[in-house]
Amino acid sequence: MAENKKETIVMFPFMGQGHIIPFLALSLQLEQKGFSIIFVNTPVNIKKLRQSIPPSSSAIHLREIPFHSSDHHGLPPHVENLDALPYPLVINFLQASRSLKPLFTSLLSDLIRAGDPPIVVVTDIFFGWSAEVANELGLFHVIFSGAGGFGLACYYSTWLNLPHRKTELPEFSLPDFPEAGKFHVTQLAASYLAADGDDPWSIFQRENLSAWSKSDGVLFNSISELDKTGLAYFRRKLDRPVWAIGPVVLPAPARSGKRPDISAEKCIQWLDSKPLNSVLYISFGSMNTISASQMMQLAKALEQIMNINFIWVVRPPLGFDITAEFKAEEWLPEGFTERVVQTQNRGLIVSQWAPQLEILSHKSVGAFLTHCGWNSVLESLSQGVPLIGWPMAAEQFFNAKLLVEEVGVCLEVARGTSFEVRCEDIVDKIEKVMKGDSVKGMKMRKRAGEVKEMIRDAVRNDEVKGCSVKAMDDFLDAALLRKEKTKLVSK
Repeated sequence: MAENKKETIVMFPFMGQGHIIPFLALSLQLEQKGFSIIFVNTPVNIKKLRQSIPPSSSAIHLREIPFHSSDHHGLPPHVENLDALPYPLVINFLQASRSLKPLFTSLLSDLIRAGDPPIVVVTDIFFGWSAEVANELGLFHVIFSGAGGFGLACYYSTWLNLPHRKTELPEFSLPDFPEAGKFHVTQLAASYLAADGDDPWSIFQRENLSAWSKSDGVLFNSISELDKTGLAYFRRKLDRPVWAIGPVVLPAPARSGKRPDISAEKCIQWLDSKPLNSVLYISFGSMNTISASQMMQLAKALEQIMNINFIWVVRPPLGFDITAEFKAEEWLPEGFTERVVQTQNRGLIVSQWAPQLEILSHKSVGAFLTHCGWNSVLESLSQGVPLIGWPMAAEQFFNAKLLVEEVGVCLEVARGTSFEVRCEDIVDKIEKVMKGDSVKGMKMRKRAGEVKEMIRDAVRNDEVKGCSVKAMDDFLDAALLRKEKTKLVSK
């Protein structure tokens, strides 16, 4: 599709692993199609990315733009990634990211002056201001969402309407998205619950989300058949093209600078010793954790279900430095590691980061207890693994709603981190999904298998192209068409 001279595409994700990972995955896909990629980010993130890009990827060029966190909004010095911040400072980080606008404008202007204007500028959902920058420079611009259409549609609508503030009832609907159904206040992140329209989160989101309408379209890391309702919302709301090009999943060898605490080989060796569908994989993403009491109840539940094995990616509980060393003797039941992990060999406790895709692709894994971040959802469903949902932030609650109510591949075990959970309830939900004779579990596994095939069909690229492959072609055709029109106008 690309011409002999490689056309340039600029990629600019927000500074957080959940954003950088899908942007890197998309960059690798576009490089394979013959495009030259300029991947923009701040110095610390670029340094980590150098470790993740395969040596053969010579067409991905990393470009740094400086970011001085301590100059903005009370952030600590040298912070360049969302994952390193406690939740109360997330909004400060979002606000501070707007300081990148003049530097990014300068970078794009330099490319134009050098005679190498990008055919498309692909930026993050939190960089709504970038659409105006691209428009002023005459460049084709799209927003790329690592989130799915339904989850992001609910997120978008809730921020622009704050419908829960207009009723005293615990349930509410979205005025411009009625087909999404009913919501409960327990499905709202803390930032929504505190919002009144004049708070920092509301102000940032109103400005950011409204700016999306200046873009030329939106790319979604999703599959059209899986996500029809959410994608239709954005086509209607923005009156712009929407392309579902997923799943955009980072290949196993590249993990954006993260080093697993355990090797993939050791994980596979341990999984090989376990029966089919007997292992529960537990991970809450790169920047989430649960409270100390919730962690204790989850551990007690895992010990109680004797026929279930598990791999648990752990981080210190709420109130502690999430990046610090995990102290099992303090945050797990006394003797838990010795009894369950060492003596019974029923579990692996992995600190911080695990080779997730390799784990999920193993036949011994029967379910994934997850925060319902969209990257994790796609990795699980692409392997046909059903989900046990414990959403915690952002659009994760809305992802869980889609997966439970519409797709049928998920069972919610809990919501958020500010309430107590009971060991008995956790046991009940895990057994419903994992037990071989559970009707609910059998239905979920069957449906997860169907979604796995749906995903495989979407990325088919043989005599019959899948819907995601067609969407990618349509997006690139639109970018190249804009370039040709610009050439004709300039003559």
